[in-house]
Amino acid sequence: MSAVTERARTTASSTRPDDAGRTVTGRPRAADALARARRRRTRRGLTVALVLLGVVVALWCASLMVGRTFYPPADVWAVVTGEQVEGASFTVGRLRLPRATLAFVAGLCLGLGGVTFQTMLRNPLASPDIIGISAGASAAAAFAIIVLDLDGGQVSAVAVIAGLGVAVLIYALSYRGGVAGTRLVLIGIGIAAMLDSVTSYLLDGAAQWDLQEAMRWLVGSLNGTTWGAVVPAAIALAVLGPVLLSRGRDLSAMQLGDDAARALGVRVERTRLTLVVAAVGLIAFATAAAGPIAFVAFLSGPIAARVVGPGRSLLVPAALVGAVLVLAADLAGQYAFGTRFPAGVITGVLGAPYLVYLIARTDRAGGSL
Repeated sequence: MSAVTERARTTASSTRPDDAGRTVTGRPRAADALARARRRRTRRGLTVALVLLGVVVALWCASLMVGRTFYPPADVWAVVTGEQVEGASFTVGRLRLPRATLAFVAGLCLGLGGVTFQTMLRNPLASPDIIGISAGASAAAAFAIIVLDLDGGQVSAVAVIAGLGVAVLIYALSYRGGVAGTRLVLIGIGIAAMLDSVTSYLLDGAAQWDLQEAMRWLVGSLNGTTWGAVVPAAIALAVLGPVLLSRGRDLSAMQLGDDAARALGVRVERTRLTLVVAAVGLIAFATAAAGPIAFVAFLSGPIAARVVGPGRSLLVPAALVGAVLVLAADLAGQYAFGTRFPAGVITGVLGAPYLVYLIARTDRAGGSL
């Protein structure tokens, strides 16, 4: 009788009612704690993404309303939906709307491409604008404008091809039975320095008109944006963005190292090649459309990591942070100072101190880049 009683007590202690009142077998406390932690991380990640999306929408709307002439939300909405509003149809529809949309699209591309490189190579310095990809697109654009006398879409096409070519070159030079993040970063920085020298040489011998056009493009500016510049970048985002998002799990596994990722079933080299091509494509098209807006790809990932916390994918948050940075920098550059500055100047002011801080912190820790 006592044995039966003991078994009954054991069974009762290992069961509990669920939310519907049914009795289910209890799980160990450690498993419950792990499940609660996962739910908290999921809620935090979703909350952060929604807040960032709200900030992006607010900045995009402000970009359409604010200017030398302020247009109320009703007029802006009427223009966006296709109605004709005197004055607003031209100012908002033809000037502000393409500019704000390109800032949004370019920010998403730069943030998504930058955090992909940083996560894949497990190095915060492995950003496309640090390792030479943006420098390659910039040098090619300067060559196209100054030497080949090209303009518009032709310059953008040359910049895209050059960005992809430089990425392939860096990848090939850093491949030694695999790609180590430190080796790729150092090779990329060296190539970026060489390409910057080429750009400086081209600018030194340029005619005045070509110099002005090249400098406007090289600094990273949204001035004079048309729908012709927006559409290619938007198509690249629509095609390549889902490729990166679909590889989010594999990318997270690669943070653990190649051997661990292979043990988890990831085809490391094939996945890395897919990620590199997609990320470089996004960076190249964004750079071709808006110029090399400095440090957006570099800053988006670390900022997203701070607000999201550990254990969550940074792809979507970093993309939204990139959009916030470009939209806010463009607004600040236009209206926050006595004169107007391109968006690339504002982001450069923000990014350069963080780069110095990151290098100093790494040096104090006795680590390597």
